[in-house]
Amino acid sequence: MRILLVIVIIFCFSCREQKRYENDNLTEHQKQVNNFFKDASVSPLKAKDLKNFQGLDFFQFDSKYVVKAKIEETPMSLPFKMKTTTDTPADFRKFGHLFFMMDNKEFILSVYENLEYRDLDGYENYVFLPFLDMTNGDETYGGGRYLDLYLNDNDSITVDFNKAYNPQCVYDENFSCPLVPRENFLNARIMAGVKNFVKN
Repeated sequence: MRILLVIVIIFCFSCREQKRYENDNLTEHQKQVNNFFKDASVSPLKAKDLKNFQGLDFFQFDSKYVVKAKIEETPMSLPFKMKTTTDTPADFRKFGHLFFMMDNKEFILSVYENLEYRDLDGYENYVFLPFLDMTNGDETYGGGRYLDLYLNDNDSITVDFNKAYNPQCVYDENFSCPLVPRENFLNARIMAGVKNFVKN
């Protein structure tokens, strides 16, 4: 009986591990994120968490969270120090505002230019979108989540909240992560992207 119980436990654990990594409901993007976290050479996870890592939890992809936003730039905005989770502030500039509709409601979010990335190859059209929403502290991390956006040649941009990710300090408190400005609170439940991380 004891041997049978052990076999059942091992079988259930194997199924759970396979389901997390090989779940057919995961998008290609979500699979790539999990592969990144599994790679010890780049993973933000601590060694003890990486050892037991079975994959991040994601909301199921929902196309309603892929929105077309109009962007209005703020070219006269000045550089400022954005507070972080450590004593080291980060250098940013407000790049502009995003205007978009979701569930028949209009929302406005600010996007920022990370001044440390300004001269790096591949970041020429990059803007940073940190946001808070009504899932924070429950399904998602209490401090909010981030999105990386790349500008087009026009005044519109696609915002895919299904790609929302956690600050790295969620996985290791030694990282210095920008704090989401309160002006970027969405009075809505954004049930898309990565969920909160539960450490083993």
